[in-house]
Amino acid sequence: MKNSEKNNLNSPKRKDFSKKGLLKGNLQVTDIVLLLYDIGVVNLSFFLALWFRFDCQYSLIPNIYLEPFFKFAPVYSLFCVAVFSYFRLYKSIWRFASYNELARVLVSVTIVSIFHVIGITITCQIILNGDIYRMPLFYYAFGVMLQAVLLLAVRFSYRFILLMWGLKKRENGLAYSKRVLLIGAGAAGQIILRDLHEAKESAEHVCCIIDDNSDKWNRFMDGVPIVGGREDILQNVEKYHIEKILIAIPSASAEEKRDILDICKETSCELKILPGMYQLANGEITISDMKEVAIEDLLGREPIQANLEEVFRYLNGKRILVTGGGGSIGSELCRQIARHNPRQLIIFDVYENNAYDIQQELRANYPQLNLEVLIGSVRDSRRINSVFATYHPEVVYHAAAHKHVPLMEDSPREAIKNNAIGTYKTAYAAMMNGCERFVLISTDKAVNPTNIMGASKRLCEMVIQTFDEKIKAGKAGELPMLHAHGNDEDGSMRSMGNLKSEKEAELSGGFGIEKGQEALKTEFVAVRFGNVLGSNGSVIPFFKKQIAAGGPVTVTHPDIVRYFMTIPEAVSLVLQAGTYAKGGEIFVLDMGEPVKIDMLARNLIKLSGYKPGVDIKIEYVGLRPGEKLYEEKLMEEEGMKTTPNHLIHIGCPIPFDTDRFMLQLKELMDASYGEDRDIRKLVAEVVKTYRPYPFSD
Repeated sequence: MKNSEKNNLNSPKRKDFSKKGLLKGNLQVTDIVLLLYDIGVVNLSFFLALWFRFDCQYSLIPNIYLEPFFKFAPVYSLFCVAVFSYFRLYKSIWRFASYNELARVLVSVTIVSIFHVIGITITCQIILNGDIYRMPLFYYAFGVMLQAVLLLAVRFSYRFILLMWGLKKRENGLAYSKRVLLIGAGAAGQIILRDLHEAKESAEHVCCIIDDNSDKWNRFMDGVPIVGGREDILQNVEKYHIEKILIAIPSASAEEKRDILDICKETSCELKILPGMYQLANGEITISDMKEVAIEDLLGREPIQANLEEVFRYLNGKRILVTGGGGSIGSELCRQIARHNPRQLIIFDVYENNAYDIQQELRANYPQLNLEVLIGSVRDSRRINSVFATYHPEVVYHAAAHKHVPLMEDSPREAIKNNAIGTYKTAYAAMMNGCERFVLISTDKAVNPTNIMGASKRLCEMVIQTFDEKIKAGKAGELPMLHAHGNDEDGSMRSMGNLKSEKEAELSGGFGIEKGQEALKTEFVAVRFGNVLGSNGSVIPFFKKQIAAGGPVTVTHPDIVRYFMTIPEAVSLVLQAGTYAKGGEIFVLDMGEPVKIDMLARNLIKLSGYKPGVDIKIEYVGLRPGEKLYEEKLMEEEGMKTTPNHLIHIGCPIPFDTDRFMLQLKELMDASYGEDRDIRKLVAEVVKTYRPYPFSD
């Protein structure tokens, strides 16, 4: 044999196939053994019934009973095998046998028993020419009962032996197992407990169960005592030396979960929680579904729900573009849009790794989705114009932006280039290519900004308001365009009216305002909200990394507060706000009550099983450049209007001179591309509410 052939025989893949073949062979042998056992049992049961009927002496059994029995036995054996095969009694994995397998065995036994009673009686009449019409009554009753017991016993004994072996093993290894307290003695808790008990190599032992239903107290579930309600958690954690708490109450309200977690986080135990009801409804609950307790579990409110019917009616059948579609907000926008049956979804992002990730996710989850993923920058006017001219999106969600406050303080001109100028270029391309609605993703940091990132986002809002005002006034021709010569990054600005030819207009992505003035009806709006939990740059992942490293956890100031919302909540409200747009609005999402970052850090430390200030230290490092103690959702001058969704409000925009703003925007663009070191002063002249942090770059 050649060496290569020997290598192939010894290869891991070859061994893997051999193992699979051996396993399959073992399963087939088990099936054959079980089949032979069934044939023996179904006949032995009725023979023993006859034997017991005649005082356990074979010689006393009359031949008039023996002859029909032996004649009918082969027919009965074949019938039993056929019935048992039909009910898949040779295809089940009996170590996991449950009520379903029990029901199938009982139905099978009932059918074959009825067949035996009728068949043996008919056989008696045929063989004995009517001299005897039936077997003894004891034969029927005892034979059916013994047959059922023996058929069930062999199938469920394997699971019973494993269960007893597992209990013995847990008792012997209890001192080395992690001691667990389970909260929830309902259906979910029972499934989690069973899953732990059946695990082969489980290093966890459930010592006691907590449930608020007093009717269950002092009772046992699968051998584990139910010791009391939530007020008894701390007492029993100490009594049983608990190291880990599993919370399996998917039907509890957010407030109830928060109250229980507030107690649990004082124990220094590791915490895990079952996310929701959908696993229970689908019967998919296992111990692997338990997740680490997230900080949003402590917010104590129900998840915010948008009116998805309105969103579906609006997005259904439309071509939709998401800029920055690979980011935390942009990718969630893409996920939720994909669920609303768009005609086409176009994802535009400068970072190919993020774009690739969301592309693969959407292709896997929505194979019928008409998806285009494009790489490019909103700062590249020719690229963004080409995208609009090619795909003609009807709705745009503009999420592309630089958002990191300290980094933008170090690179202020990049914030202006990407956020303000990139928004202008994208908005202009949307207007010139017949887009119906343009939704800007803004931030509460745009309100009375103290950092260049917030000021740049306020400039974005002003760009949106300018476009809306000019279109409504029929003066879209006064809007200049950002047009690059040679290198697109030179940022030169020219009026559309100064273009030398219609061909040049087509190359820039537009069709000429003079030629199609009446077609410019794009509605421009902005949606403003605060921090989102788990987004790129969020403080939560940063704190978790510090905790994992053993600390310290760095908090800027003990009194700093922020508004928080989960990414899916924020995005669902953004989508609904887009359905309310009529043009020019700044929608403001109700973020609830602000949260102290110091308390957030302490809760995360507790949820990780440590004591703040003891196991993990907290250090206050002071406000970073551009940061302030609290964020505002609205400027004082703006006021508030309501919408059909009480969580979405409309701020009355502050009026400003749009013509002067366009001149100032040109100066800002020239200064940013010219690397002007006084860019903050220029921004402060445009954004009157901007109070720059004393900083020299």
